[in-house]
Amino acid sequence: MAGVSAAPRLIETRVPDRPEGAVLVLHGGASRQGSPPVSPTQLSVLRMIPIAGRIARAGRGRLAVFRLLNSVRGWDTERTPLADVAWALDQVRDRLGELPTSLVGHSLGGRAALLAGGAAPVRSVVALNPWVYPSDVADLSGRRVLIVHGTEDRIAEPGRAAGLARRLARQTDVRFLEVPGGKHAMLRHGAVFERAAASFVTETLLGDPAEQTVDPGR
Repeated sequence: MAGVSAAPRLIETRVPDRPEGAVLVLHGGASRQGSPPVSPTQLSVLRMIPIAGRIARAGRGRLAVFRLLNSVRGWDTERTPLADVAWALDQVRDRLGELPTSLVGHSLGGRAALLAGGAAPVRSVVALNPWVYPSDVADLSGRRVLIVHGTEDRIAEPGRAAGLARRLARQTDVRFLEVPGGKHAMLRHGAVFERAAASFVTETLLGDPAEQTVDPGR
C-alpha cells in the first residue's frame, strides 16, 4: 500500500557488557511497489542471521553485533538505506559510546555499507555480493574494505563490484575475494561468505582474527 510509514529497527544478536567494537549487519532486498516496510521474515533479512551469528561467535564476547532492519524495502530516490544506517550508528553510539565499528552488508546492504563507510566510527566495511553502480563514489580513506562476490551472481554484477574495488584501492586498503560458483543468495557457499566476513571483522576491530580468511579463488 502506498504511503506506508515505517521506522528502522535494531535487533540484537549479541551485546556484551563491555564491548570493544560494534558491528552492524545490513540486509538487502529489492524495492516493491508502494515502498512497503521491511518484514523480519523476508528472505533478504533471514539470510543475514547466520552471518551475524558467525561474527558474534568469532568476537568471543568482545563485539556488540546488531542487525539493522531498514525502514522500507529497496532503494529509491525518496529514502535510501543510508538514512537507516546513519540512524543505527547514532543508536549504537548513544547506547554504548564511541566504539570502532564495522558495517557488513549483502546486496543493496553491501552498497549501503560501502557508501556509508565514511562515517566517523567505521573502521571496516564488508560487502557481500554488493549491488553497486558504476557511478557509485565513496570516500573510505583510512578504512579497510573487503568485497566478497560469487562468480555466478546473476543479480548483482561481479564486474561492477570489481571495478569499485579497483577505484577504492586508490585511496585505502581493499581486498576483493571471488567465490567460484557462488550465487547471489549465498546459499550453496554460505560458509565461505560467513567465514570471510567474521575473520575480517575480528581482525579489523580486534586485531585478532578468530578464523583464517581463505581466498577460495586460490
